[in-house]
Amino acid sequence: MTDKIDQALAVAVAQFSAKRPQSAALFERAKRVMPGGNTRTVLFAQPFPIRIARAEGACLHDVDGHSYRDFLGEYSAGIYGHSHPAIAAAVAEAVAGGLNFGAHHVREVEFAESVCQRFALERVRFTNSGTEANMMAIAAARAFTGRGRIMVMQGGYHGGTLYFVRGASPVNAPFEAVLAPFNDIEATRALISDDLAAIVVEPMQGSGGCIPATVEFLAMLRAEATRRGIVLIFDEVMTSRFGSGGLAQVHGIQPDLKTLGKYIGGGMSFGAFGGKATVMDLFDPTRPNALPHAGTFNNNTLTMAAGLKGIRDIFTPDAAAALNARGERLKTALNGVFMHYQMAWQVTGIGSLLNFHPVSGAIASTGDLAKADVRLRRLLYYHLLEEGIYLAERGYMALSLALAEADHEALLQAVEGFAQRYRGVV
Repeated sequence: MTDKIDQALAVAVAQFSAKRPQSAALFERAKRVMPGGNTRTVLFAQPFPIRIARAEGACLHDVDGHSYRDFLGEYSAGIYGHSHPAIAAAVAEAVAGGLNFGAHHVREVEFAESVCQRFALERVRFTNSGTEANMMAIAAARAFTGRGRIMVMQGGYHGGTLYFVRGASPVNAPFEAVLAPFNDIEATRALISDDLAAIVVEPMQGSGGCIPATVEFLAMLRAEATRRGIVLIFDEVMTSRFGSGGLAQVHGIQPDLKTLGKYIGGGMSFGAFGGKATVMDLFDPTRPNALPHAGTFNNNTLTMAAGLKGIRDIFTPDAAAALNARGERLKTALNGVFMHYQMAWQVTGIGSLLNFHPVSGAIASTGDLAKADVRLRRLLYYHLLEEGIYLAERGYMALSLALAEADHEALLQAVEGFAQRYRGVV
Protein backbone atom coordinates (compact mmCIF):
# COMPACT_ATOMS: atom_id res chain seq x y z
CA MET A 1 0.00 0.00 0.00
CA THR A 2 2.81 2.38 0.88
CA ASP A 3 4.49 1.66 -2.46
CA LYS A 4 1.25 2.44 -4.30
CA ILE A 5 0.94 5.82 -2.60
CA ASP A 6 4.57 6.69 -3.23
CA GLN A 7 4.32 5.63 -6.86
CA ALA A 8 1.12 7.59 -7.45
CA LEU A 9 2.60 10.66 -5.78
CA ALA A 10 5.82 10.42 -7.82
CA VAL A 11 3.80 10.35 -11.04
CA ALA A 12 1.65 13.31 -9.92
CA VAL A 13 4.72 15.38 -8.97
CA ALA A 14 6.44 14.60 -12.25
CA GLN A 15 3.38 15.65 -14.26
CA PHE A 16 2.99 18.80 -12.18
CA SER A 17 6.64 19.78 -12.68
CA ALA A 18 6.72 19.07 -16.40
CA LYS A 19 3.81 21.43 -17.06
CA ARG A 20 5.20 24.37 -15.05
CA PRO A 21 8.71 25.29 -16.23
CA GLN A 22 8.25 29.01 -15.60
CA SER A 23 7.12 28.45 -12.01
CA ALA A 24 10.14 26.17 -11.50
CA ALA A 25 12.51 28.78 -12.94
CA LEU A 26 11.09 31.53 -10.76
CA PHE A 27 11.45 29.29 -7.72
CA GLU A 28 15.15 28.83 -8.45
CA ARG A 29 15.50 32.58 -8.92
CA ALA A 30 13.64 33.32 -5.69
CA LYS A 31 15.86 30.97 -3.68
CA ARG A 32 18.82 33.25 -4.36
CA VAL A 33 17.25 36.15 -2.46
CA MET A 34 14.71 34.58 -0.04
CA PRO A 35 15.14 31.59 2.29
CA GLY A 36 13.72 28.66 0.35
CA GLY A 37 12.43 31.15 -2.22
CA ASN A 38 9.69 32.05 0.24
CA THR A 39 8.50 34.99 2.32
CA ARG A 40 5.28 33.45 3.64
CA THR A 41 5.68 29.87 4.82
CA VAL A 42 2.09 28.71 4.34
CA LEU A 43 2.26 29.34 0.58
CA PHE A 44 5.11 26.91 -0.01
CA ALA A 45 4.45 23.49 -1.54
CA GLN A 46 6.81 20.80 -2.82
CA PRO A 47 8.50 20.49 -5.26
CA PHE A 48 7.90 24.20 -5.88
CA PRO A 49 4.86 26.48 -5.55
CA ILE A 50 2.77 27.62 -8.48
CA ARG A 51 3.45 31.24 -9.40
CA ILE A 52 0.39 33.39 -10.07
CA ALA A 53 0.52 36.12 -12.72
CA ARG A 54 -2.95 37.63 -12.40
CA ALA A 55 -6.44 37.00 -11.04
CA GLU A 56 -10.01 38.17 -11.39
CA GLY A 57 -13.20 37.13 -9.66
CA ALA A 58 -12.73 33.50 -8.59
CA CYS A 59 -10.08 32.71 -11.18
CA LEU A 60 -6.28 32.54 -10.90
CA HIS A 61 -3.85 32.39 -13.82
CA ASP A 62 -0.28 31.17 -13.36
CA VAL A 63 2.86 32.13 -15.28
CA ASP A 64 2.74 28.81 -17.18
CA GLY A 65 -0.65 29.52 -18.73
CA HIS A 66 -2.81 27.42 -16.41
CA SER A 67 -6.06 28.73 -14.89
CA TYR A 68 -7.62 27.66 -11.60
CA ARG A 69 -10.87 28.11 -9.77
CA ASP A 70 -9.80 29.72 -6.50
CA PHE A 71 -11.13 27.71 -3.56
CA LEU A 72 -8.46 28.98 -1.18
CA GLY A 73 -9.80 32.52 -0.94
CA GLU A 74 -6.50 33.90 0.40
CA TYR A 75 -6.86 31.71 3.50
CA SER A 76 -10.21 33.45 4.26
CA ALA A 77 -8.99 37.02 3.60
CA GLY A 78 -10.31 36.99 0.04
CA ILE A 79 -14.01 36.67 0.70
CA TYR A 80 -14.83 39.21 -2.04
CA GLY A 81 -12.85 37.41 -4.73
CA HIS A 82 -10.19 39.18 -6.75
CA SER A 83 -10.67 42.89 -7.52
CA HIS A 84 -14.35 43.12 -6.69
CA PRO A 85 -15.48 46.20 -8.65
CA ALA A 86 -17.07 47.95 -5.68
CA ILE A 87 -13.99 47.35 -3.51
CA ALA A 88 -11.71 48.48 -6.34
CA ALA A 89 -13.74 51.67 -6.76
CA ALA A 90 -13.57 52.42 -3.03
CA VAL A 91 -9.80 51.90 -3.02
CA ALA A 92 -9.35 54.08 -6.11
CA GLU A 93 -11.34 56.87 -4.47
CA ALA A 94 -9.22 56.57 -1.33
CA VAL A 95 -5.98 56.66 -3.34
CA ALA A 96 -7.16 59.81 -5.08
CA GLY A 97 -7.78 61.44 -1.71
CA GLY A 98 -4.53 60.41 -0.03
CA LEU A 99 -3.09 57.12 1.22
CA ASN A 100 -2.16 57.98 4.78
CA PHE A 101 -2.66 61.31 6.52
CA GLY A 102 -0.77 60.86 9.76
CA ALA A 103 -3.99 62.16 11.32
CA HIS A 104 -7.51 61.13 12.26
CA HIS A 105 -10.06 61.08 9.45
CA VAL A 106 -13.75 60.44 8.84
CA ARG A 107 -13.71 56.94 7.39
CA GLU A 108 -12.06 55.38 10.44
CA VAL A 109 -15.00 56.54 12.58
CA GLU A 110 -17.58 55.17 10.15
CA PHE A 111 -15.69 51.89 9.84
CA ALA A 112 -15.29 51.52 13.62
CA GLU A 113 -19.02 52.12 14.09
CA SER A 114 -19.85 49.42 11.53
CA VAL A 115 -17.41 46.89 13.02
CA CYS A 116 -18.63 47.47 16.58
CA GLN A 117 -22.27 47.11 15.56
CA ARG A 118 -21.68 43.99 13.47
CA PHE A 119 -19.60 42.12 16.06
CA ALA A 120 -21.12 43.39 19.32
CA LEU A 121 -18.05 45.32 20.49
CA GLU A 122 -18.18 48.24 22.90
CA ARG A 123 -14.80 49.55 21.72
CA VAL A 124 -12.41 48.58 18.92
CA ARG A 125 -8.84 49.28 17.88
CA PHE A 126 -7.45 48.60 14.39
CA THR A 127 -4.17 46.88 13.57
CA ASN A 128 -2.48 45.66 10.39
CA SER A 129 -2.90 41.90 10.87
CA GLY A 130 -4.61 39.25 12.95
CA THR A 131 -1.26 38.51 14.57
CA GLU A 132 -1.01 42.09 15.84
CA ALA A 133 -4.62 41.99 16.99
CA ASN A 134 -4.04 38.89 19.10
CA MET A 135 -0.77 40.21 20.50
CA MET A 136 -2.48 43.44 21.56
CA ALA A 137 -5.52 41.66 23.01
CA ILE A 138 -3.27 39.47 25.15
CA ALA A 139 -1.26 42.51 26.25
CA ALA A 140 -4.49 44.26 27.21
CA ALA A 141 -5.63 41.24 29.24
CA ARG A 142 -2.32 41.07 31.09
CA ALA A 143 -2.43 44.78 31.91
CA PHE A 144 -6.09 44.61 32.95
CA THR A 145 -5.66 41.63 35.28
CA GLY A 146 -2.12 42.29 36.47
CA ARG A 147 -1.33 38.65 35.71
CA GLY A 148 1.22 37.17 33.31
CA ARG A 149 0.26 33.68 32.16
CA ILE A 150 -2.16 32.85 29.35
CA MET A 151 -3.97 29.69 28.26
CA VAL A 152 -4.04 28.61 24.62
CA MET A 153 -5.25 25.42 22.96
CA GLN A 154 -3.34 22.57 21.40
CA GLY A 155 -3.76 22.95 17.66
CA GLY A 156 -4.46 26.67 17.93
CA TYR A 157 -3.14 29.38 15.64
CA HIS A 158 -3.28 33.07 16.48
CA GLY A 159 -0.68 34.44 14.10
CA GLY A 160 2.96 34.07 13.20
CA THR A 161 4.14 34.63 16.78
CA LEU A 162 1.34 32.64 18.45
CA TYR A 163 1.55 29.28 16.69
CA PHE A 164 0.45 26.11 18.51
CA VAL A 165 -0.75 23.84 15.68
CA ARG A 166 2.07 21.37 16.36
CA GLY A 167 2.97 22.51 19.86
CA ALA A 168 4.63 25.82 20.71
CA SER A 169 6.75 27.30 17.91
CA PRO A 170 10.33 28.53 18.53
CA VAL A 171 9.38 31.91 17.02
CA ASN A 172 6.44 32.47 19.40
CA ALA A 173 6.24 35.59 21.55
CA PRO A 174 7.64 34.87 25.01
CA PHE A 175 4.32 34.68 26.85
CA GLU A 176 4.17 31.98 29.52
CA ALA A 177 1.47 29.81 27.98
CA VAL A 178 -0.49 26.87 29.37
CA LEU A 179 -1.30 24.49 26.51
CA ALA A 180 -4.76 22.97 27.04
CA PRO A 181 -6.46 20.11 25.14
CA PHE A 182 -9.02 21.57 22.73
CA ASN A 183 -12.59 20.34 23.25
CA ASP A 184 -11.67 18.36 26.38
CA ILE A 185 -13.83 20.02 29.02
CA GLU A 186 -12.59 18.35 32.19
CA ALA A 187 -8.89 18.23 31.28
CA THR A 188 -8.92 21.90 30.29
CA ARG A 189 -10.92 22.95 33.35
CA ALA A 190 -8.30 21.27 35.52
CA LEU A 191 -5.59 23.48 34.00
CA ILE A 192 -7.42 26.78 34.56
CA SER A 193 -6.02 28.68 37.54
CA ASP A 194 -6.48 32.07 39.19
CA ASP A 195 -3.13 33.35 37.90
CA LEU A 196 -4.20 33.31 34.25
CA ALA A 197 -4.59 36.67 32.55
CA ALA A 198 -6.36 35.36 29.47
CA ILE A 199 -7.82 32.30 27.80
CA VAL A 200 -7.39 32.53 24.03
CA VAL A 201 -9.42 30.21 21.82
CA GLU A 202 -10.63 29.92 18.24
CA PRO A 203 -14.33 28.99 18.20
CA MET A 204 -13.27 26.82 15.26
CA GLN A 205 -9.61 25.96 14.82
CA GLY A 206 -8.74 27.08 11.30
CA SER A 207 -5.10 26.21 10.66
CA GLY A 208 -5.56 23.18 12.88
CA GLY A 209 -7.92 21.65 10.30
CA CYS A 210 -11.31 23.42 10.55
CA ILE A 211 -12.24 21.71 13.81
CA PRO A 212 -15.18 23.42 15.57
CA ALA A 213 -15.21 23.88 19.32
CA THR A 214 -18.27 22.40 20.96
CA VAL A 215 -20.74 24.81 22.49
CA GLU A 216 -20.27 23.03 25.81
CA PHE A 217 -16.50 23.57 25.70
CA LEU A 218 -16.86 27.29 24.97
CA ALA A 219 -19.53 27.65 27.65
CA MET A 220 -17.19 26.06 30.20
CA LEU A 221 -14.43 28.52 29.25
CA ARG A 222 -16.86 31.42 29.61
CA ALA A 223 -18.03 30.24 33.04
CA GLU A 224 -14.51 29.60 34.37
CA ALA A 225 -13.18 32.91 33.03
CA THR A 226 -16.03 34.79 34.69
CA ARG A 227 -15.59 32.95 37.99
CA ARG A 228 -11.84 33.56 38.13
CA GLY A 229 -11.61 37.07 36.67
CA ILE A 230 -9.81 35.89 33.52
CA VAL A 231 -10.20 37.75 30.22
CA LEU A 232 -11.76 35.39 27.65
CA ILE A 233 -10.55 36.14 24.12
CA PHE A 234 -12.21 34.64 21.05
CA ASP A 235 -9.93 34.67 18.04
CA GLU A 236 -12.50 35.24 15.29
CA VAL A 237 -10.02 36.30 12.62
CA MET A 238 -11.42 33.47 10.50
CA THR A 239 -14.76 32.64 12.12
CA SER A 240 -16.17 36.18 12.08
CA ARG A 241 -17.58 35.27 8.65
CA PHE A 242 -20.09 32.85 10.24
CA GLY A 243 -23.60 34.16 10.89
CA SER A 244 -24.20 37.88 11.06
CA GLY A 245 -21.62 38.42 13.81
CA GLY A 246 -19.26 35.43 14.00
CA LEU A 247 -19.44 32.20 15.99
CA ALA A 248 -19.80 34.10 19.25
CA GLN A 249 -23.13 35.38 17.96
CA VAL A 250 -24.10 31.99 16.51
CA HIS A 251 -23.46 30.21 19.81
CA GLY A 252 -24.71 33.03 22.03
CA ILE A 253 -21.48 33.03 24.05
CA GLN A 254 -19.82 36.44 24.31
CA PRO A 255 -16.13 36.72 25.19
CA ASP A 256 -14.57 39.73 26.85
CA LEU A 257 -12.48 40.50 23.78
CA LYS A 258 -12.63 39.42 20.14
CA THR A 259 -9.92 39.59 17.53
CA LEU A 260 -10.73 40.13 13.87
CA GLY A 261 -8.85 40.34 10.61
CA LYS A 262 -8.54 39.28 7.00
CA TYR A 263 -11.67 39.97 4.94
CA ILE A 264 -13.08 42.65 7.28
CA GLY A 265 -10.53 45.07 5.84
CA GLY A 266 -11.94 44.46 2.37
CA GLY A 267 -9.04 42.12 1.56
CA MET A 268 -6.42 44.71 2.52
CA SER A 269 -3.91 44.33 5.37
CA PHE A 270 -6.08 44.48 8.47
CA GLY A 271 -6.68 43.31 12.00
CA ALA A 272 -8.75 44.49 14.95
CA PHE A 273 -9.25 43.76 18.62
CA GLY A 274 -12.17 44.92 20.68
CA GLY A 275 -14.83 44.15 23.21
CA LYS A 276 -15.61 45.36 26.70
CA ALA A 277 -15.00 49.03 27.35
CA THR A 278 -13.58 48.25 30.81
CA VAL A 279 -10.64 46.50 29.12
CA MET A 280 -10.34 48.50 25.92
CA ASP A 281 -10.41 51.89 27.64
CA LEU A 282 -6.96 51.10 29.02
CA PHE A 283 -5.83 52.44 25.61
CA ASP A 284 -7.70 55.76 26.01
CA PRO A 285 -4.95 58.38 25.50
CA THR A 286 -6.86 60.93 27.59
CA ARG A 287 -6.24 58.78 30.66
CA PRO A 288 -3.07 58.96 32.73
CA ASN A 289 -0.78 55.94 32.17
CA ALA A 290 -2.77 54.84 29.11
CA LEU A 291 -1.45 51.77 27.31
CA PRO A 292 0.35 52.67 24.08
CA HIS A 293 -0.77 51.23 20.76
CA ALA A 294 1.30 52.18 17.74
CA GLY A 295 0.90 51.36 14.04
CA THR A 296 1.54 53.77 11.18
CA PHE A 297 -1.06 52.15 8.96
CA ASN A 298 -3.70 51.31 11.61
CA ASN A 299 -6.11 53.80 10.08
CA ASN A 300 -4.78 53.96 6.52
CA THR A 301 -7.40 55.20 4.10
CA LEU A 302 -7.24 52.22 1.72
CA THR A 303 -8.19 49.67 4.37
CA MET A 304 -10.78 51.91 5.97
CA ALA A 305 -12.46 52.56 2.61
CA ALA A 306 -12.31 48.95 1.38
CA GLY A 307 -13.43 47.55 4.72
CA LEU A 308 -16.35 49.94 5.07
CA LYS A 309 -17.61 49.25 1.55
CA GLY A 310 -17.30 45.51 2.05
CA ILE A 311 -18.92 45.07 5.43
CA ARG A 312 -21.65 47.65 4.88
CA ASP A 313 -22.70 47.00 1.30
CA ILE A 314 -21.37 43.62 0.10
CA PHE A 315 -20.85 41.05 2.87
CA THR A 316 -24.11 41.86 4.63
CA PRO A 317 -25.63 39.48 7.20
CA ASP A 318 -27.84 38.06 4.45
CA ALA A 319 -24.84 37.51 2.19
CA ALA A 320 -23.00 35.79 5.05
CA ALA A 321 -25.93 33.46 5.66
CA ALA A 322 -26.19 32.58 1.98
CA LEU A 323 -22.45 31.92 1.61
CA ASN A 324 -22.33 29.66 4.63
CA ALA A 325 -25.44 27.77 3.51
CA ARG A 326 -23.72 27.09 0.17
CA GLY A 327 -20.68 25.86 2.06
CA GLU A 328 -22.74 23.48 4.17
CA ARG A 329 -24.32 22.02 1.03
CA LEU A 330 -20.89 21.59 -0.54
CA LYS A 331 -19.53 19.87 2.57
CA THR A 332 -22.45 17.44 2.63
CA ALA A 333 -22.01 16.65 -1.07
CA LEU A 334 -18.25 16.09 -0.75
CA ASN A 335 -18.70 13.77 2.20
CA GLY A 336 -21.35 11.98 0.16
CA VAL A 337 -18.76 11.27 -2.55
CA PHE A 338 -16.37 9.74 -0.04
CA MET A 339 -19.15 7.64 1.49
CA HIS A 340 -20.26 6.42 -1.95
CA TYR A 341 -16.76 5.23 -2.80
CA GLN A 342 -16.18 3.93 0.75
CA MET A 343 -13.04 6.00 1.17
CA ALA A 344 -11.58 6.94 4.56
CA TRP A 345 -11.79 10.65 3.83
CA GLN A 346 -13.97 13.44 5.18
CA VAL A 347 -14.49 17.19 5.04
CA THR A 348 -14.71 19.11 8.31
CA GLY A 349 -15.56 22.73 9.04
CA ILE A 350 -18.48 25.11 9.19
CA GLY A 351 -20.12 26.96 6.34
CA SER A 352 -17.55 28.54 4.05
CA LEU A 353 -14.39 27.25 5.80
CA LEU A 354 -13.71 23.58 5.07
CA ASN A 355 -10.86 21.07 5.20
CA PHE A 356 -10.22 17.69 3.56
CA HIS A 357 -8.84 14.97 5.84
CA PRO A 358 -7.75 11.44 4.83
CA VAL A 359 -9.08 9.88 8.04
CA SER A 360 -12.30 8.30 9.24
CA GLY A 361 -14.07 8.72 12.57
CA ALA A 362 -14.91 11.77 14.64
CA ILE A 363 -12.45 14.69 14.63
CA ALA A 364 -12.61 16.76 17.81
CA SER A 365 -8.99 17.88 18.04
CA THR A 366 -5.74 17.84 16.09
CA GLY A 367 -4.84 14.66 17.95
CA ASP A 368 -7.53 12.87 15.94
CA LEU A 369 -5.60 13.79 12.77
CA ALA A 370 -2.36 12.15 13.89
CA LYS A 371 -3.03 9.08 11.76
CA ALA A 372 -3.66 11.12 8.58
CA ASP A 373 -1.12 10.38 5.84
CA VAL A 374 0.14 13.74 4.53
CA ARG A 375 1.04 12.09 1.23
CA LEU A 376 -2.64 11.55 0.53
CA ARG A 377 -3.41 15.24 0.99
CA ARG A 378 -0.61 16.05 -1.45
CA LEU A 379 -2.03 13.56 -3.95
CA LEU A 380 -5.42 15.28 -3.75
CA TYR A 381 -3.73 18.68 -4.10
CA TYR A 382 -1.96 17.72 -7.34
CA HIS A 383 -5.06 16.04 -8.75
CA LEU A 384 -7.16 19.14 -8.14
CA LEU A 385 -4.53 21.42 -9.66
CA GLU A 386 -4.63 19.32 -12.81
CA GLU A 387 -8.41 19.71 -12.79
CA GLY A 388 -8.03 23.50 -12.54
CA ILE A 389 -8.87 23.87 -8.84
CA TYR A 390 -6.65 25.60 -6.29
CA LEU A 391 -6.76 25.04 -2.53
CA ALA A 392 -4.16 24.73 0.22
CA GLU A 393 -1.88 21.71 0.07
CA ARG A 394 -3.13 20.79 3.55
CA GLY A 395 -6.66 20.47 2.17
CA TYR A 396 -8.00 23.79 3.47
CA MET A 397 -10.64 25.80 1.58
CA ALA A 398 -12.15 29.24 2.19
CA LEU A 399 -15.10 29.91 -0.09
CA SER A 400 -15.58 33.37 -1.52
CA LEU A 401 -18.58 35.30 -2.77
CA ALA A 402 -17.09 35.08 -6.27
CA LEU A 403 -17.54 31.29 -6.48
CA ALA A 404 -20.71 30.17 -8.27
CA GLU A 405 -22.66 26.93 -8.09
CA ALA A 406 -20.91 25.86 -11.30
CA ASP A 407 -17.57 26.16 -9.48
CA HIS A 408 -18.84 24.01 -6.62
CA GLU A 409 -20.05 21.44 -9.13
CA ALA A 410 -16.63 21.43 -10.80
CA LEU A 411 -15.00 20.70 -7.45
CA LEU A 412 -17.44 17.86 -6.79
CA GLN A 413 -16.71 16.32 -10.18
CA ALA A 414 -12.97 16.68 -9.63
CA VAL A 415 -13.17 14.97 -6.23
CA GLU A 416 -15.26 12.18 -7.72
CA GLY A 417 -12.60 11.80 -10.40
CA PHE A 418 -9.99 11.57 -7.65
CA ALA A 419 -12.02 8.86 -5.94
CA GLN A 420 -12.38 6.87 -9.14
CA ARG A 421 -8.70 7.25 -10.07
CA TYR A 422 -7.15 6.51 -6.69
CA ARG A 423 -9.72 4.35 -4.92
CA GLY A 424 -7.34 1.41 -4.80
CA VAL A 425 -4.49 3.59 -3.55
CA VAL A 426 -5.95 5.88 -0.92
